[in-house]
Amino acid sequence: MSIDSMFVHKMWDDKELSKMVTGGIPFPMLSDAGGRVGAVYGIYDEDAGVETRGKFIIDPEGVVQGYEVLTPQVGRNVNEALRQIRAFQLVRDSKGTEATPSGWQPGKPTLKPGPDLVGQVWEVWKTDMAF
Repeated sequence: MSIDSMFVHKMWDDKELSKMVTGGIPFPMLSDAGGRVGAVYGIYDEDAGVETRGKFIIDPEGVVQGYEVLTPQVGRNVNEALRQIRAFQLVRDSKGTEATPSGWQPGKPTLKPGPDLVGQVWEVWKTDMAF
């Protein structure tokens, strides 16, 4: 979502995103004309009429599970956003019985939260998490 129109989003997807992510972004981009949604999340600068780059991962219940806010000069990583969404989905589907380590990719091992893991993450990481 951005303050850009749906036409700008289409051009951006056709000319840029589809070349960076195979098949393009697998979800619709929304327009926040006037910055109303950006204002709620604290990323809309009303005086300048622009939004700061923000990524908010919101679960089906409407709870923000993760977010990242960047200055306009710093680029975003679409593949990392998709990886994080998949990680949040896996954790949600497991009802918290699995955790994803930093850099986790689908199909890679997960961690099993609990008292037995405390102080042992490095061992699991060293043997099972080779990236």
